[in-house]
Amino acid sequence: MISVATKQIRTKRIRVLPGFRLTLGFTLFYLGLIVLIPLAAVFWKTSELTWSEFWHVITMPQALASYRLTFGASFLAALVNAVFGLIVAWVLVRYNFFGKKIVDALVDLPFALPTAVAGITLAILYSHNGWIGQLLEPLGIKVANTRLGVFVALTFIGLPFIVRTVQPVLEDLDPELEEAAASLGANRWQIFWRVIFPMISPALLTGFALAFARALGEYGSVIFIAGNAKITPMLIMDELDQFNYAKGTALAVVMLVVSFVLLLTINVLQWWTNRYNTTSLA
Repeated sequence: MISVATKQIRTKRIRVLPGFRLTLGFTLFYLGLIVLIPLAAVFWKTSELTWSEFWHVITMPQALASYRLTFGASFLAALVNAVFGLIVAWVLVRYNFFGKKIVDALVDLPFALPTAVAGITLAILYSHNGWIGQLLEPLGIKVANTRLGVFVALTFIGLPFIVRTVQPVLEDLDPELEEAAASLGANRWQIFWRVIFPMISPALLTGFALAFARALGEYGSVIFIAGNAKITPMLIMDELDQFNYAKGTALAVVMLVVSFVLLLTINVLQWWTNRYNTTSLA
């Protein structure tokens, strides 16, 4: 009798979501229509080039220079956001203070603010006569129309990805684990490194990957502050403005492949980290 009841419960659990095949088919159709078909069009347009032409386009000096700036600035911006975004998430979760709701809302501002508006605002603030730029100029630091400006813009748009992926994990983290570690004689650094960090590392890694991938494709907030420092999306737009569609899509294919490999690698690492943590706890 017990085994029959158990089988019935398991059967009900399996059928919690009715119409699975229909919803799965709709999901695949929607993703194909919105994601796969446009991406396939990029590869199709690039196929107009021969392999030698394609290789020449993606390895021309301007393209290589844009790769170095794009990937370098994106990586550094995501790395900085990983550190400070973790601190911001920690403060929002662990402390209560006046204006907390306002600070929490400001974190999402780069999501809601149009990228062009963000770029204009940053360019004004960091220009030689801007509020921040005029303070940095006597120190010999120039932000607007330099590579440093690209880094600032990419840092601005990437912060929410770190905070919003780490924040829920910190909220679910049981403070009793930290208290238990402290009672066993662990100091603050040991508690963070051995108790807190292993639990938040998958979320932190995911936020880093999202911020990095988002920065790779950023255009609107960079164009107004970059000056002559061109990232790859700006180079793609230049080719499209000159009606060199095949060349533009060739550069887009490089960015698309790199972003996909990056996200796939991060997902594999996240899966391995979760599996390792589960094995360690067992």
